Amino acid sequence: MQKLIFFVGVAGTGKTTVARQLATRIPAAFLDRDTVGGRFVEHMLASNGLDPNDRDSDFYKKHLRDLEYDTTKDICIENLAAGQNVFMISPFTAELKNKQWIEDVLSAAGRTHAEVDVKVIVVTLSDMETQKTRIIDRQTVRDQWKLDNWDAFATRVQFVPEINWDIPQSSITVFDNSGELSQEKVEQLHQFASASK
Repeated sequence: MQKLIFFVGVAGTGKTTVARQLATRIPAAFLDRDTVGGRFVEHMLASNGLDPNDRDSDFYKKHLRDLEYDTTKDICIENLAAGQNVFMISPFTAELKNKQWIEDVLSAAGRTHAEVDVKVIVVTLSDMETQKTRIIDRQTVRDQWKLDNWDAFATRVQFVPEINWDIPQSSITVFDNSGELSQEKVEQLHQFASASK
């Protein structure tokens, strides 16, 4: 059975790090929305005289946010149709609320819930100081806006998004990524991801 696993949560919680660790145990197409859309979004923002690293502007939200997510979705669909497992990394807040979104993904790939095991891993942290430290430590240019505007950016790191998809509750887990990401923790996630629904 194919796996379609979403790693969601606010910036700095370690979604990508967690997904990379799990990818050592489950071969999958690895689709981080920041990587998929990063270059063209930066170019479009700069072309419009805006900070290329700002993902909070009205312009980004109106013209580019959905473009990034839809492009990532299209690549996901192609990989599912080709029989690959897929890891999707991004907050996906709006998409998780939309019950039809996941149905459209599976349908476009020619797949059903009986053929694809959809799971959601919500990555959280216990405190915002850890979030800020991790954002600083990863030294990504895109994060500078967040750090320069910390009070405006800071979001509740224990945030669990509303998930309206037609998947079992057992296919959703909240993972506290505070502290060391030990092999024991990775193994717990592997067992969750591998378990039959």
